[in-house]
Amino acid sequence: MESLLSLLQWLFLIPVVGGSIYGILCLFTIRFFRTQKGSSSSPSFSQWPPVTILKPVCGLEKNQKSNLRSACLQDYPDFQVIFSVQNSDDPAIPVLKEIQQEYPERVSVAIENRGVGLNGKINNHLGALPHALHDILVISDSDIHLKPDHLRNIIPPLADPMVGFVCTFYKATSANRWFEKMELLTLNADFIPSVVFAYVTRTAKFLSRFLSVAFRCSSLTEVGGLEALADYLAEDYEMGRRLWGFGKRMVLVPYIVDTVVDLKDLYQWWNHHVCWDQKTYAAEPLGFLATIISRSVPFALLLAVFRSVYTIRLAVLIGILAFRLATAAVIVEWDLQDREGLKSLDLLSVRDMAALVSWILTLTRKTIIWRGSKMTVTRGGCLAR
Repeated sequence: MESLLSLLQWLFLIPVVGGSIYGILCLFTIRFFRTQKGSSSSPSFSQWPPVTILKPVCGLEKNQKSNLRSACLQDYPDFQVIFSVQNSDDPAIPVLKEIQQEYPERVSVAIENRGVGLNGKINNHLGALPHALHDILVISDSDIHLKPDHLRNIIPPLADPMVGFVCTFYKATSANRWFEKMELLTLNADFIPSVVFAYVTRTAKFLSRFLSVAFRCSSLTEVGGLEALADYLAEDYEMGRRLWGFGKRMVLVPYIVDTVVDLKDLYQWWNHHVCWDQKTYAAEPLGFLATIISRSVPFALLLAVFRSVYTIRLAVLIGILAFRLATAAVIVEWDLQDREGLKSLDLLSVRDMAALVSWILTLTRKTIIWRGSKMTVTRGGCLAR
């Protein structure tokens, strides 16, 4: 028994040390990424190409009118905005119509009930696509608030024909309740650093879960159209994987958009958190499993209470907590200018513990609840009823 306890304690040290090293590496990579201005030798458009922005909508959301209206206020010469819903009784339709009346020459509202696959977001896009007038598409989720220079930042890399799609990363905002603040920390203090680390170090050829992405219609043709993605849980990852197979690459521009956190209750937050992990596991199972060695806080706590709280173990726990808070503070304050996240850091340790529980559940659960629908995730990352 003593030997087993000793072995477990040494095993717990691996993520404690690994997570601390990973935190330092994330600090350096996100700072490097944010200071990149792009290469002057990169191809460029002789003039700005026309663009269609697709905004899928499902129900009412926090700050909805402001978020949707921001797509119409782009400092860009020629663009179209399509708001799409799947049901004629969607409560968001009056908001969409009101914005359309404000910008009648720029905005279209598509009400199309498509049931090609189980991915509701793809079905929504399929309803909007026939109304698109331009070859370059920008997909932006409904909870994203776009700054006026968004198109001018996300479009230029597409001048290179070898670029399959362009992404921006995002930070969470407008978190009012404590569980919304936990969601904010998940994105701003955990997800963004991991994405930037994977991109800068090239440990991932393509990434998933981007809320704003630009690509050409020809890219859709290459991957088999949106219909070919309609049953994938992580459809953006699958699109990137297929384009990479055709020799195309993705570009992540050093530009941040805001996503508004809108969670009704604790259950919705927890379900969303587990669903988030399930999407990651479906897209990158080995990468998701490897994240266990970066979870320093939960394992430092386990190490401290495994038998009894010895002074040295308590010191390790306090040190790890302080280091985790310090690195997260640097990222959210200096790199993301996120004052909300800085004020919410007292919840970071709780979020980290919840993240370990979610990680364990993801390995055991085969079902996922997505916008009220319960589905099964297959081995290949596809959805089934």
